[in-house]
Amino acid sequence: MHGRAIAKNIRMSARKMRLVIDEIRDRDVNEAYSILQFSKKGAAEPIDKVLRSAVANAVNKAESDGLALDVDALFVREAYVNEGPTLRRFRAAAMGRAAPIRKRMSHVTVVVDTKE
Repeated sequence: MHGRAIAKNIRMSARKMRLVIDEIRDRDVNEAYSILQFSKKGAAEPIDKVLRSAVANAVNKAESDGLALDVDALFVREAYVNEGPTLRRFRAAAMGRAAPIRKRMSHVTVVVDTKE
């Protein structure tokens, strides 16, 4: 039984979020929870939220199918971050010029599955 969750338009660059998502890929769900809880990175909070949503989706899907699902048997099968849209802003620079500022967003996808 698997569950999937996607969070879109998170206001953080995909490069920063990939540092955290690479740590939880192919780990047990409980181990991933503890890694995210003690991580100093700001990306850990939205990734933790997506992981909890994916686990809840798997439990809900199992209950609707009439099956019993042990949450401790789940692991993170897929976890990846894609780039989202970019907000383009401009800041005043020297000699009347404008310097671009790119406020990047990202999309996070987490898939949890049971071990066979």
